[in-house]
Amino acid sequence: MSITVSQGSDTQLNQIERTVEVTGIRPIMFDRYAGDNDTQLQWHEKIYLKPGTNTLCLPCTNINSFFTAHNTPSAPKRLRDKRKFKDICNAIQSFMILEAMDGSDYCDFVRDGESIEVGEFGEDRDELSGLYLDRRVARLDKGIPNPKQRAVLPLPWSIQFRVIILRNTSIKEAEIRNLLIEGGLAIGFGTYRGSFGKFTVSRWE
Repeated sequence: MSITVSQGSDTQLNQIERTVEVTGIRPIMFDRYAGDNDTQLQWHEKIYLKPGTNTLCLPCTNINSFFTAHNTPSAPKRLRDKRKFKDICNAIQSFMILEAMDGSDYCDFVRDGESIEVGEFGEDRDELSGLYLDRRVARLDKGIPNPKQRAVLPLPWSIQFRVIILRNTSIKEAEIRNLLIEGGLAIGFGTYRGSFGKFTVSRWE
């Protein structure tokens, strides 16, 4: 990816580009938001599919949230000084660009070198991808039960994406890489993070 300073200019911003692969060490759970609080999705509708395909994916916005969210357990919020984590989140938001290997906003889940395709869902499982139904009861305020049905992808799984870091004085490549490594073990991707979605960084080059 090449970024120019302005239209019609041949001057390129000084940038660092890395190919990244993360490999799951725990199954990953999905709980895609329908877009409003009234729509109730079936468990098998809570996954992410690349538009127009049956390829299971993770949107780049979800990975960006892992690095930059203020109000959910992002890597800076969980792992860095509480007085400084927002500055780290904001710096990454400003100076890091993240995209799928094909340049889209959707990173394929991969198993055995092939993108994971979703087939036909039975009552509690899709045999092609291995996605299965997880039933749990969360407790809301005052102990009110909240039954949850969500989809889980078992191991093995991996994701590749491209990280572009614009050179700056606020955040360095080493810190972004460290946050991904530490956060992969402490938080992970998906929902019910920490219990599900943990990963290791198997490639950064």
